[in-house]
Amino acid sequence: MDTATQNLENDHIHILRLTDIMLAMVEKHSAEAVHFELVVNLIRKFADGIHHAKEEDLLFPLMGEKGFSPEQGPVAVMLHEHVQGRNFVKGISDGIAELQKGNRNALQPIYENMSGYAYLLQNHISKENNILFRMADRVFSTDEQQNLLVRFAEIENEADSEFNAENSIAKIDFLASIYLQ
Repeated sequence: MDTATQNLENDHIHILRLTDIMLAMVEKHSAEAVHFELVVNLIRKFADGIHHAKEEDLLFPLMGEKGFSPEQGPVAVMLHEHVQGRNFVKGISDGIAELQKGNRNALQPIYENMSGYAYLLQNHISKENNILFRMADRVFSTDEQQNLLVRFAEIENEADSEFNAENSIAKIDFLASIYLQ
């Protein structure tokens, strides 16, 4: 039987692939604003919009009920890293706006923010998969896991159809076909 934490780990597979794509874009010195924009949209609508919503709106509050404080400890660290990630995404987005005005110097901050985001998320996901989710598995009942899964499905169903899980994965596959060769 699937659990809520397995659902989140499945999302992580695709988010990690996106971070690999981002690092490849930097390594290959991509200057494709349209690809950068797609990455930003995938982060904002899939990684943040769907995945982090499941964590911040549902998983973390339930962990809070089990004694895991959002102010200190593992949940607090995860929330702080989500904010850091959003700051990197803003940096990428600001760089794209400059690039579209013809400022080629904007590529460096785009690359720096993409790399920063990718490395942050790779570490973040490792901590969630190996530590935080294992803690959740120990304290959640089967019913709580199943209730979370139902509520996760609601978040997924309310997502922008262009960037729902299935379409986001297809867009990640598209970028992978270009950058992960």
